Formats: sequence, structure tokens, C-alpha cells
Amino acid sequence: MNHFAAIRAQLDRYGIDAMLLTNEANRFYASGFRSIGTDGVAFVTKKRAYYWTDSRYIEAAGRQVADAELALATVERGYAALINEAAARDGVETVGFEDEYMTVAELERYRSRLHVALKPATELLTGLRMVKDGAEIAALTDAQRIAERALAEIYNDVRVGVTEKEIAAKLTYLMLRYGAENVSFDPIVASGANGSKPHAVPSDKPIAAGEFVTMDFGCICRGYCSDMTRTVAVGYVTEEMERVYHTVLRAQLAGIAAARAGVPSCDVHNAAAKVIADAGYGAYFGHGFGHGVGVEIHESPRASTTWKDPLPAGAVISAEPGIYLPGRFGVRIEDVVVIREGGCENLHRAPKELLILP
Repeated sequence: MNHFAAIRAQLDRYGIDAMLLTNEANRFYASGFRSIGTDGVAFVTKKRAYYWTDSRYIEAAGRQVADAELALATVERGYAALINEAAARDGVETVGFEDEYMTVAELERYRSRLHVALKPATELLTGLRMVKDGAEIAALTDAQRIAERALAEIYNDVRVGVTEKEIAAKLTYLMLRYGAENVSFDPIVASGANGSKPHAVPSDKPIAAGEFVTMDFGCICRGYCSDMTRTVAVGYVTEEMERVYHTVLRAQLAGIAAARAGVPSCDVHNAAAKVIADAGYGAYFGHGFGHGVGVEIHESPRASTTWKDPLPAGAVISAEPGIYLPGRFGVRIEDVVVIREGGCENLHRAPKELLILP
């Protein structure tokens, strides 16, 4: 899967003759080949696409990169020289670059070595990546199925005395065992009072009876991320724990019901936030309803109070409201949905009813 043609089709709209891609995620989106950090460059002109990398990746790139001219970058003939050669060959005068990713030092090096004008054009890739095609949604769905398989098995391990770190490690192992390329991010496992921290780091704390355990995790399949959160109880729950759990679930369902193409994403967030506020917990929901999921675990669009733009059909966002009571416990429930005309499609199959493990 590559998107060279889609990028080429947008060049005129942004007033550029070519797009220079140095960011790891954007290079992968363009080429379908992942190399680490700055070890690769994709260059898309109106006539053709190029992909250059060094000796560590050239063989693998040769097997995976299609629809592009591949060349080896060396000390003597580095990326700047290759860009200049391609620009001269294809009549390129103005090149878009990723101003939201490139460092000032990188930009200055390119400006001093290239024979073209550089123009900020991160929005070209942001706009394309925001709307997923069928192959991308298939990869996202497969990543989700792997994560759900791991979830179903990890329930056997969530019990009194097991530590948060042990659960996090087992989740990572299970996702890799069932076919993941990697994890989308380091799993979050938080029990008891640690659950009031939305991005808690798994600790040596053992799980105790009467606690919630929040597990936020995901994996990568064919370069695309899954993301999910489930909060379960161990032993028993108090009346307030049950009330908070069902408030979060109602809030999530309200946000999902509001999500459809053309709706400002802040409206989706507000639909969920209202449920939480009406239940008296508004002060304990401090983050947005969701974020885009794709090549990166956090990308555009966002479903938050600050994002006023309408959601486009084909966008994929998380749906993850939460309530966090400092020093006591927290609850978060997360699915991932595809925005469609007239509604949205939930990629998750894992149950969300309150689960109390023995």
C-alpha cells in the first residue's frame, strides 16, 4: 500500500512542484515502507516518485517500495544531492516540506544545499492522512482484532496480587504473539488509585480486591495502529464505582451517536461531556473525547473543545471519555470509530458491560 499518486494529485492545490517527506510516519504513508527516524527520504514530483535510503535499508526498501525510483544515499551522494538531481530532471522549482516536523537545523541544512525554494506544506499530508481508504481501514481493523484477542486472554491474569507491570508485559507479549508488528504505544495499566491518572505508568503495585483496573493498549498491523481501553473490576465494586462506570459508558455512547460526517468534532466531545457533567463529574473529565488514529497513534482530527472543523467521511477517531477521581479511582472506556455519512462505524467488538473478575 502506498499513496504516491494521492500526494501527487494535491501538489497544484498547495502551489508546489514536489513534496519532500523526511518524517518517518509520512514517509511510510507515502511509500508503504518504514525505516527509523531520519533514515530515508521520499520525494514526489508531478512526474514521478523517488525513495532514497542508506545501506542499512536499501535491500528491504527494494522489496517493499513500489511505484517509485529507488536509489542509495551515500556520504558522497547524500539526500540533498539526490533531491537536486531529481528536481533538475523533473523541472521542480518549489518544494513543499513538513514544517510541523522538520527541525530548524534540518531546514537550514536543506536551504543551504538545495537549488529550489522551500514552502511549508505539512497540511498536504495532514489532510490526506485524515481520510482513510479501504486498505487503511482494513489494516486498522486487523490491528484491532489482534488487540481484542489479547484482551480476551489477559482477563485470565487480572486478579488479586498480580502487578500492573505484569499485566502490561503480558499484553505486549500476547499482541506480538497473535501477529502484531509492534505495540502502538507502551500499554497503560492502572489499578486502584493509580487509575485517576489518565496516562499512568504501570508500576509494581499489586492489584487488590475492590479495585478498578484500567488497561489502555494497542498494536500495529501493516503499519496502522489500534487503540482501546477497558476498565474492569476485581472482586467487587462499590455503589459509586458502578455509578461512575455507567456514566462513562453512557457518555461514550452519546459521543458515538453524535459522530458523523459534517459535524464539528467539538460537538461530538460536548455530547459526551454533557452526560458526565449532568452526573456531577464534569470537573473530573479533563481531556478530549478522542483523537485520530492511523499510521500514528495520535493524529488528526481531534474530538475536543478546541477542534471546530467538521469531521470528514473516512476519518478514524477514538471514543474515550473518562472520569478520574484523584487518589481514589478512574474509569475510561475506549473504542475506535470510522466517520461515515449519517453516522459512524465502530471497529470494536469487545464487550463494554461492567465486568467484575473473581
